Amino acid sequence: MPDPSTYRPAPGTIPVEPGVYKFRDERGRVIYVGKAKSLRQRLNSYFADVAALHPRTRQMVTTAASVEWTVVQSEVEALQLEYTWIKEFDPRFNVKYRDDKSYPWLAVTLYEEYPRLQVMRGQKRKGVRYFGPYSHAWAIRETLDLLLRVFPARTCSAGVFKRAGQVGRPCLLGYIGKCSAPCVDRVSADEHRGIVEDFCDFMAGKTDIMIKRLERRMAEASEHLEFELAARLRDDLGALRKAVEKQAVVFGDGTDADVVAFAEDDLEAAVQVFHVRGGRIRGQRGWVIDKLDDVTTGDLVEQYVSQFYGVDEDADIPREVLVPVVPDDAEALTEWLTRRRGARVSLRVPQRGDKRVLLETVTRNARQALAQHKLKRASDLTARSRALGELQDALALPVAPLRIECFDISHVQGTNVVASMVVFEDGLARKSEYRRFAMRSGTGDVDWIAEVIRRRFARYLDAQVEQGAAAEDTPDPEQVQPGIDPTTGRPKKFAYAPNLVVVDGGAPQVAAAQAVLDELGIEDVALVGLAKRLEEVWLPGEAYPMILPRTSEALYLLQRVRDEAHRFAITFHRERRSKSMTVSALDGIPGLGETRRKALITRFGSLKRLRAASAEQIAEVPGIGPRTAAGIVAALHRDDAPAQPAVNMTTGEVLDGTAHEHPDDAAHEHPDDHAHDHADDPADAKDLHELSADSG
Repeated sequence: MPDPSTYRPAPGTIPVEPGVYKFRDERGRVIYVGKAKSLRQRLNSYFADVAALHPRTRQMVTTAASVEWTVVQSEVEALQLEYTWIKEFDPRFNVKYRDDKSYPWLAVTLYEEYPRLQVMRGQKRKGVRYFGPYSHAWAIRETLDLLLRVFPARTCSAGVFKRAGQVGRPCLLGYIGKCSAPCVDRVSADEHRGIVEDFCDFMAGKTDIMIKRLERRMAEASEHLEFELAARLRDDLGALRKAVEKQAVVFGDGTDADVVAFAEDDLEAAVQVFHVRGGRIRGQRGWVIDKLDDVTTGDLVEQYVSQFYGVDEDADIPREVLVPVVPDDAEALTEWLTRRRGARVSLRVPQRGDKRVLLETVTRNARQALAQHKLKRASDLTARSRALGELQDALALPVAPLRIECFDISHVQGTNVVASMVVFEDGLARKSEYRRFAMRSGTGDVDWIAEVIRRRFARYLDAQVEQGAAAEDTPDPEQVQPGIDPTTGRPKKFAYAPNLVVVDGGAPQVAAAQAVLDELGIEDVALVGLAKRLEEVWLPGEAYPMILPRTSEALYLLQRVRDEAHRFAITFHRERRSKSMTVSALDGIPGLGETRRKALITRFGSLKRLRAASAEQIAEVPGIGPRTAAGIVAALHRDDAPAQPAVNMTTGEVLDGTAHEHPDDAAHEHPDDHAHDHADDPADAKDLHELSADSG
């Protein structure tokens, strides 16, 4: 364990100006980023008596092996640089305002010719107007169900909308009056957009205008003896008023604010936020975070503001942020928020009235969240610690396996063979470290396991050699940080060795992996295999497997690691299999190379849509001419020609008027085709496709 005094800067060398500092561990990874008005005053506090430090601060400074800093001109610049580095390096000791779920928004796709009302999650898109966030998707659907009666806008997907237009019949919502059915031209595009704009005005808080308009129309219909229309407008008014009641009105002046409150103890803090838009509570969010230092409530406010509103360029920053305590650098925070929003933002503490009452309500919610978290969190931390401890004891490891890497193979009868590598640190998945491989050789799982282990650890050894060469070429070898790219300052791929390697399989796979480790001279990495049938744990050189109890936390951790590797491998295999099927269908077409094939798939999205396109539509793709487009259509519809009738070769008689298929020509699916093709979680598809890939 490093001693902070060994890397403490010399007295007088730390500047007194404002700046941002980084602590790095012995491998060069950034583990903490902070900012300070005076770097000297702030950093000196970390090198006081270690025993007197906050427990989490003590853990951080004893994990770190070096500290560095960057001087800036102002607190606003320090704030921006601190957030940029936290986002880039993802330091393990920094507070992270991250949800365990993605909050839904009510979105209106104004960029479309016929805008659609729908539930959306994730990153915001251009041309879409958002209302929310809401706590639950069902709350959005419930609101929509009430309002579609008054604002019958489109809610269907593009496929349903197109299909309804082709058959000339609207969907059920069109028949029951909850959609104006623009798909069958019941209303024009301009009329439908007017309905959508009225809906947006209502959601933006112009409820009184809408209600008065309906009351006026109802009175006019009654005067003209149009009682059926008046009755329908009366029901619409009831639906609007019911929707307004569901959105609790807390301020009558159309306040646009986020109300933030905290509940904390020595180690953790619960954060609750109520989003108030147009005077109504549109949503609620919450986090529980670890406190690294003896931070004050003002420090927590500063961390919340800098991280929550710095997520993306389209962050929903309100006119007011109401907090329990104003931080010391409130002016810098306010200036930063104003720049990001493009309009004035107020950061203040409400003193009296409805806003003060609402802040007290949010505070009570934060206290409840912290109490519930403590009951759940204690169990989770205990289970993870027990799992790592049990693994250390069962495998006789010198230290707990804080970094575990698991490898799995996926294929269908030896085609499109891929391998996956997943990483768990401290018992939790670290998806940024995942890697995937396309197998180059071998004829079975044993050969492929050996190949992926060899490629992974060959990369690790190459990184060690590069580090040694860099140290020789550098005047000060201590500046060369292991595993860190000197150009970007980020960790290199495969730069860190795991404490434990897990392979999906039994004794043959373990023996193959161990042979590769011995060949490469890797001696400080433990290896086990986990066989699926009885969940047996195989160790190298052992004739019989180790059987862990079914209730063992160690076995449960190994199963989670193995299942994650299997899921990741399946996703990559399906991706490659889909691409290979598409490429094979387009092979042999004159004038169609790799670049044009990619352009076609980018334009149409799938082979099915490409097959349904006409030659004129295909010719619209850049680089595709009319002749090539005609060749593509001919190739894709080659198998669609009508079958020729079967004829008796002796008598010339037509048999049944249909072609007879030889039994041997039928496609039979081997049962092993799905042996490596279990269902994976589609919710993680986006995360997995963004991970870095290694294909050789």
